[in-house]
Amino acid sequence: MRLRTVPLAALLAGLLLSAAPARAQQPEASLDHLAAARELLIASGAAASVDRILPVLVNDIRRLALTRPEISKDLDAILKELEPEMEKQKQQGYIVAARAYAARLTEPEIKEIVTFFKSPVGAKYVRVQPEITEDIVNNVTTWSQSTGEYIFQRVRSDLLKRGHKIQ
Repeated sequence: MRLRTVPLAALLAGLLLSAAPARAQQPEASLDHLAAARELLIASGAAASVDRILPVLVNDIRRLALTRPEISKDLDAILKELEPEMEKQKQQGYIVAARAYAARLTEPEIKEIVTFFKSPVGAKYVRVQPEITEDIVNNVTTWSQSTGEYIFQRVRSDLLKRGHKIQ
């Protein structure tokens, strides 16, 4: 069975790992540092990324019942039984994500950022961030297409001036 979420998880992991240049091994963060980083994960809205992974995985597993209807009842029962374990796995996902914050930000920096996210303007930022991201993606896509066309036309025009014809 091939899960379509594996590429999603790999993408998220790749983004986390490749976002910063290679650095020397950092010492393990203290429990207080990790707790602050976890609080930042939640306050910033980034925990939602972790929250979305398990339901997608469960839905992929439920698709088994589409081709094997005889297992549907047992599959539902097993998934229900696994809910406490899946909650533990989600909490582990928070820890993994919190370590990324703790590796790059000091505990005092994290606490200052959390204070911002808990402020009215920080809470608004978290609330509107999905719409802002969607606007950016849409607008950057349009911009990149028009910019690409503009550059191509300029290159083609300049090549033509130099005696080279391209389609």
